Amino acid sequence: MHTLKTQINNSEQATGKTRRYIRRLWYSFISILVAIVLLVVGIENGMVGYMPSLAELENPQSAVSSEVLAVDGTLLGRYYVLDRSNSRFDEISPNIINALLATEDARFYDHAGIDPVATIAIPFYVLMHKKRGSSTITQQLAKNLFPRKSESVFTLPFMKLKEWVLAVKLERNLTKQEIITLYLNTVPFGDNVYGIKNASLTFYNKTPDNVNIDEAAVLVGMLKANSTYNPRTRPKRAKERRNVVLEQMHKYNYITEAQLETLKSQETPLDYHKIDYHDGIAPYFRQVVEQYVKQACKDLKKPDGTNYDIYKDGLKIYTTIDMRMQRYAEEAVQEHLTILQKQFVAQPGYVDGAVWKRKGNVQTILNNAIKASDRYQMLRNQDKSEKAAIAEMAKPIKMKVFAWNSKRTIDTFMSPIDSIKYMKLFLQAGFMAMDPFTGEVKAWVGGIDHNFFMYDHVNINTKRQVGSTIKPLLYSFAIDNGFSPCGIVSTAPQEFPNMETPYDAGGSDEGDIMMMTALAKSINNAALYILKQVGIEPFIDFAHKCGITSRMDAFPSVALGVSDISLFEMLGAYSMFPNGGMHTDPYFLIKIEDKNGMPVKSFAAKQKELINSNTAFKMVKMMRGVVNAGTGGRLRYRYGIHNDVAGKTGTTNNQADAWFIGYTPQLLAGSWVGCDDREFRFRSERLGQGAAAALPIWAYFMRRVYADSKTGIDPNKRFEQPAGFDDCQADATMLDGVKQTDNPDSDIEETFRRPAVDVDE
Repeated sequence: MHTLKTQINNSEQATGKTRRYIRRLWYSFISILVAIVLLVVGIENGMVGYMPSLAELENPQSAVSSEVLAVDGTLLGRYYVLDRSNSRFDEISPNIINALLATEDARFYDHAGIDPVATIAIPFYVLMHKKRGSSTITQQLAKNLFPRKSESVFTLPFMKLKEWVLAVKLERNLTKQEIITLYLNTVPFGDNVYGIKNASLTFYNKTPDNVNIDEAAVLVGMLKANSTYNPRTRPKRAKERRNVVLEQMHKYNYITEAQLETLKSQETPLDYHKIDYHDGIAPYFRQVVEQYVKQACKDLKKPDGTNYDIYKDGLKIYTTIDMRMQRYAEEAVQEHLTILQKQFVAQPGYVDGAVWKRKGNVQTILNNAIKASDRYQMLRNQDKSEKAAIAEMAKPIKMKVFAWNSKRTIDTFMSPIDSIKYMKLFLQAGFMAMDPFTGEVKAWVGGIDHNFFMYDHVNINTKRQVGSTIKPLLYSFAIDNGFSPCGIVSTAPQEFPNMETPYDAGGSDEGDIMMMTALAKSINNAALYILKQVGIEPFIDFAHKCGITSRMDAFPSVALGVSDISLFEMLGAYSMFPNGGMHTDPYFLIKIEDKNGMPVKSFAAKQKELINSNTAFKMVKMMRGVVNAGTGGRLRYRYGIHNDVAGKTGTTNNQADAWFIGYTPQLLAGSWVGCDDREFRFRSERLGQGAAAALPIWAYFMRRVYADSKTGIDPNKRFEQPAGFDDCQADATMLDGVKQTDNPDSDIEETFRRPAVDVDE
């Protein structure tokens, strides 16, 4: 009996202990559950570290690159911290969506941010030592939008839990389409490219809506490890990964068995177009736009009151650039400079290197360039003396330098000092084309190669002596004040106050000639005579009204183009000739929009009447004479431009600067050629004058423009004479009779071969 009681008591005690254990387990479970709930609530409410608001989740502040676009919407380039652009869901091909779902989250449409099947399976994969991602697309999006700042064994569980909370919040507040679009817009691809739009443009030169199945598989395949599966740098691995993605697409019935086998057996060729700071079309123009918009952003406010950031706010910058004309302009510069550079360096003093043995300016230029070089600065920062640094720079090393070949570079072995000498002797060029009626800049070429020569020769801040291209402004001012193109002007040396002897700038052997002839032949003394009649100060004032903001000193030589003026200003000044006397400021921005397409700022041309329409047309006829029978004649006889064209050449002292500005009834364009350092120039006026060094670029450009009907430039269009035009009759032969010849031995050819008097002596 006692034994039975003992057994009963022991049994009751055991039962009691079991119940207490069960209660404790429940208390522990409930406590853990409550703790988790409280932790989740704390995380969601920002009590355990930062938690983004609903507004931030719906509109994440990920940096979005700004895009600069040509007038037809073609992408010219981007400005960014991260190379990222956004797309809408309907702008993304279903092929990309299907590839992503099949590879990253097959149950995407069945879960609410966290996939319970994949989550429960994690321990089993850990035990089997298999690496398998369990994060849903929504969880990955949460991690992309709000990256982990640090990670350790202790913090990882909290971070993971925070990402789960974020994923659930995203699912509550965004549609599935919005989530997948946001994910594809933020995910990193190879080559520092972010977002599906930039990735498809970079690797396949197409927008996301046009990506086919195998291209989509390559792009999505990169998401696993964008460096490892980069199709540009590791094509074999990228193809293997592509095939894995294709197999997943077949597994989930996005493609058929036949499609799988066909696609796996073929290559996926790249059409790589990474737009960076230097490469791509119009790099000099993009640089100008960047600086202009950065300045404008200082005054442009976002709805929250902060300033726009060109590198982060995804601005859409619409420009006036015409892609066809821009390409033709770049091709024209290349075509001419490739030939001209060979002629330039073949000159005595350059071909044998003797120029570098001269004392004076050349040595100063070289020494300054050496000390300004990155290599010299690096050596000096290593505590090397000036003498030791220069000695080090005299040692040959392996390097890349610019060359006029298909790659624009050449691998060579030379000293850094020799490379400076080599690069200094390259001719540079500036070319710009604009619509003289609207002011829209159509093409902008600031130099020969932006990788090696970043200095822009079109920019309004880049000024060179303009030579005789200033003369049409002087002549138009005189005609607008009563002079006649048929009137007689003197070519004798001219007397000016404070000058001991008459100023003789050349051309006195011409005698008294008609004004139109003086312009066609660019007679310097005739320009001095006209300047004396109209006055130096009034002419400078008129030039400033023409849009020239550069300084023009009140000396007689101002009529010969000694002033340093930009190509940008000169084209603006010339706009009044084809535009019936109306001056139009050139402009290159149409509008700026924010990333949502809302207007931020718009731009328009400024116009004002400077000369009357009769004067403008008289100048058109006189400047036809420059092309028909004057210093610009080779435009006709050598380059075959027989359309209705007017223009003016310009050459400065010792051929340091060569110019040609010409226009048709629809288009105005100008070119400049010279070395950055004026000490280096053509020794021959035959090669260095504006007609030889600058005019051919204009000719090559217009040939291409005329040949392409899509540019909208009509080769047969002629300048329209204004109603009631009052003309003198003596200019019919000189100005309207277009002389054409293909015979190099003809009299007119011989006339053109003689050096034009187009230089300020």
